[in-house]
Amino acid sequence: MLKGAQTWVFNSKPAILSTGVVGGPFEKNGNLAEDFDKFYEDLWMGQDSYEKAQRILIEDAVDIILQKEGIKEEKVQFFITGDLINQITPSSFAARTNQIPNLGLFSACATSMEGLALAAFLINYQGAKRIITGASSHNASAEKQFRYPTEYGGQKPPTAQWTVTGAGFALIGSGNEAAEKQPHPRILSATIGKVIDLGISDPFNMGGAMAPAAVDTIERHLQDLQIDPSYYDLIVTGDLATIGRSIALELFEQKGIPIKEEQFKDCGLLIYKKNQPVQSGASGPGCSATVLYGHLLNQMKSGRLKRILVVATGALLSPLSFQQKDTIPCIAHAVAIEYI
Repeated sequence: MLKGAQTWVFNSKPAILSTGVVGGPFEKNGNLAEDFDKFYEDLWMGQDSYEKAQRILIEDAVDIILQKEGIKEEKVQFFITGDLINQITPSSFAARTNQIPNLGLFSACATSMEGLALAAFLINYQGAKRIITGASSHNASAEKQFRYPTEYGGQKPPTAQWTVTGAGFALIGSGNEAAEKQPHPRILSATIGKVIDLGISDPFNMGGAMAPAAVDTIERHLQDLQIDPSYYDLIVTGDLATIGRSIALELFEQKGIPIKEEQFKDCGLLIYKKNQPVQSGASGPGCSATVLYGHLLNQMKSGRLKRILVVATGALLSPLSFQQKDTIPCIAHAVAIEYI
């Protein structure tokens, strides 16, 4: 199953059986609104804190999946998820609600593909029949923790990114589980990234910090599987946004990796409209999760895409590490999906 140095190949090709995608008011006015299942009209979502509101996003996404499939929580073996908030409390508190055995993760904005890779691994080795995995973020809770509360009204530089308010989750099952419902998006392989730190310390330049990690994981994925980038219809990163995507394209050229610019997209540049004030683009664990489990899978089901590589990127800083003036270590995890 291990191919090369860092890549798992899933012989059973676990299937993405169902998805649940929930967003906030800003996402409702975004570029991919038709690919969401549900929206909230305000950031509070009926709660008295933004962190509790983020929990609601997760609970709703899971409920949508269960309703679509017509199953109860007891039929799901594991719930694999994480977020940006201290001790991943929105995710853990959502797990308290749904009572599905929980594995909590933290890879910052790379959490969505870490969870999908681990879910596919467990399904492939018959460690479970059904797993729900995904990730979430909330603009106001993330801003409060990592920068300033939005009420403060602090000015942001052009390199800054807008944290997505959203949750994207999927139900993963075995090939046999999906056999009667063909076709389905299938998980072919996953490449687990290394932590890369090139010395960037500016928390308002996440794209620049994460780009080298994304390129490293993509390069390793292609080498491990001995394939060309043209194998995929689309290679899409999580949230490099304008700055990071530009740096990644330069690094591909330097390394001689023949990825065409039109083939290389970024979730942080897809989710919002050009006239929305998001500086460099979008970010947050919910960015790649909502774009994949909503827009990209819909594109695959419609026949526009057959095979994609999704590379979620994460900046592994904390408020404490920033205050101690440490640099920003970053990671990227890649998952290959085919509609068959």
